Amino acid sequence: MGTLPLPMVGRTPDEILADLREKRGGDVRWADGRTFSLVFDGGEDVRAVAEEAAIMYLHENALNTLAFPSLGSIQAEVCSWTAELLNGPDAAGFLTSGGTESILCAVEAARERARHERGVTDPELVLPISAHAAFHKGAHLFGLRTRTVPVTADWTADLDAMADAIGPDTALVVASAPQYPQGLVDPVAEIAAMAAGVGAGCHVDACMGGFVLPFAEMEGRPAPLWDFRVEGVTSISADLHKLGYAPKGVSVILHGSRDLRRWQTFDFDGWLGGRYVTPNLQGTRSGLPMAAAWAVFQYLGVDGYRRLVRTTLDTADRIRACVETIEGLTVLGDPVHHLLAISADPAVDTTGEQAGRRVDPYARGEARAARGGPRGPRGPPP
Repeated sequence: MGTLPLPMVGRTPDEILADLREKRGGDVRWADGRTFSLVFDGGEDVRAVAEEAAIMYLHENALNTLAFPSLGSIQAEVCSWTAELLNGPDAAGFLTSGGTESILCAVEAARERARHERGVTDPELVLPISAHAAFHKGAHLFGLRTRTVPVTADWTADLDAMADAIGPDTALVVASAPQYPQGLVDPVAEIAAMAAGVGAGCHVDACMGGFVLPFAEMEGRPAPLWDFRVEGVTSISADLHKLGYAPKGVSVILHGSRDLRRWQTFDFDGWLGGRYVTPNLQGTRSGLPMAAAWAVFQYLGVDGYRRLVRTTLDTADRIRACVETIEGLTVLGDPVHHLLAISADPAVDTTGEQAGRRVDPYARGEARAARGGPRGPRGPPP
């Protein structure tokens, strides 16, 4: 395929927008609830507030909060509200473009801390196989060796294997709340204690749970302790653009203290353009998603988030109850919140009288896709 030329003469707004509407026609209908994990919709009212705030900050640049102090204030307030939810009175952090960038920042900060405080020259990242792939991306980009450990029969991190993997070169140990593939919360307290034992950091990936689990606890459905109440947890990531219901892309990376946060910042003045300081991987950052997240936080408040979490948990409960009535399907592990993994039931024999009753989850995913929903299959269980 060759290159495409720009139009020699500019087109009218009506023509341009008509073309965009046509392109969009083949996209999945996210407003109908058919894009789990890609778009999280809090409802028309939430959307409207976010869109107004986004338009207001369409052109502002968060690279320089001296020029745009309102964005500095927005970032500080959103991080502070999140720290309050995650029980981190001393926590401090930054807004990022999404969960992957938050994870990358946590990995890079842990490497820097291990290098400067403990003299680690060959840093390692210890994580269960259920942890998000972005940790492996971070290790690849920042020069850490990964030590991946298995999960147990209940799909949470294998503590014995983690204990064997953690050593003097460990820079960061990972836990998830919840982990993405099966929706289980890892034993964070035990993992954090092992990390602290060698002076390493412990990062809790709460990109999917950071704005669900605190409100679920308020609703009487707590998870085992996983946030900054756990001694040894040094950083947490939580995605505002998932179940925080802000538009893409905005996430929070929090460190347990300002002292821990400093390892994330890049500060350089060895070029002709003056001092260059960035807390994130990005330089220029749009103020649009930051302002939209701030507005959604203010609009929903605790009561609004509790209402949405009640609806989410009720939906997950009903899906699980339905799955459990279908011979040939099962829910993996015992997830108690909003994520669950549906699998072919290994207890169903594929021979004899039960032959043909075992459901192929990939075929089920294709059938769902044919009706406009997500396919949903994940990789095979480890």
